[in-house]
Amino acid sequence: MAAAVCWCATDVHAQGAASGPAQGYPSKPVRYVVPFGAGASPDIVARLLGDRLTRRWGQQVIVENRVGVAGVLGAAFVAKSVPDGYTLLQCNIASSAISLSLYANVPYDQMRDFAPITRIGTTPNVLTAHPSVPIRSIREFITYAKAYPGKLSYSAGLPGESPQLSMELLKMVVKIDVAHIPYKVAAQGVADTIGGQIPFNISNLPAMVGTVQSGRLRGLAVTAAKRAALLPAVPTMRESGVLDYEVNSWYGVCAPTATPAPVLDKLYQDFTAVLRLPDVQQRLAELAIDTAPKNPEEFSQFIRDEILRWAKVIKDAGIPLL
Repeated sequence: MAAAVCWCATDVHAQGAASGPAQGYPSKPVRYVVPFGAGASPDIVARLLGDRLTRRWGQQVIVENRVGVAGVLGAAFVAKSVPDGYTLLQCNIASSAISLSLYANVPYDQMRDFAPITRIGTTPNVLTAHPSVPIRSIREFITYAKAYPGKLSYSAGLPGESPQLSMELLKMVVKIDVAHIPYKVAAQGVADTIGGQIPFNISNLPAMVGTVQSGRLRGLAVTAAKRAALLPAVPTMRESGVLDYEVNSWYGVCAPTATPAPVLDKLYQDFTAVLRLPDVQQRLAELAIDTAPKNPEEFSQFIRDEILRWAKVIKDAGIPLL
């Protein structure tokens, strides 16, 4: 897990964008590293923002996919990059929070090696059931699971991925025992649930919108605090009686920690300006992502809280280090 060394964003946010190294920034192309594959939601988001920043700056934003180890490889590359504002990371729940407690040798310390710029947005997970399953709500799911411990099973990605951890957290909050059927490729778990081999699935919501809308799987609940606009008929866990429960995957922007403060401030101002554009907000909504920027101080604290939260879940669930 990351050491408790904090990058303090207060000075970065307080300084203003028009001084020192920020003058004339950017004067050359900016590399925006996405630690996941081309075509996935994080990549689509990065290319959308990169295009709008290219227009705003008159300098090209080059989206570069560096894939591997749940985002760790891409994050490690940026952590070791020259801290001049020309290499940025699309930080996220995996590489910036979960992986720090999931892997034995993460080659960076999120709070020491990165300067958070802003959060981009959030998206929940969604628990679904095969249409033949008689359980039609989270209340019924919990009631059955308590009556028959270990009898229910669900498909998800590998242990330690966001959907599986959100189920582990649910199990802890409501004290149930439900068996995880892990899949190296999460989409195959969805396919097997659609095929009826497994009764339940939990996945990131963007990947499940069409499946639920078509009726191939029944949505039981989303893990966010509010209903998803693309699945308005699916209630939240809280609405279903699971209080003090909220889980969202999230994307943000980070830079190497020694990046000059005026450059960080300009990046914050420009990223948030782009996130306010109506067409950007509309496209993010189409991807089931709620635009949710935070200033650097808020984002830094948010990441710290996420690191601590998922470290506890991983420990309490007994997930071994990889």
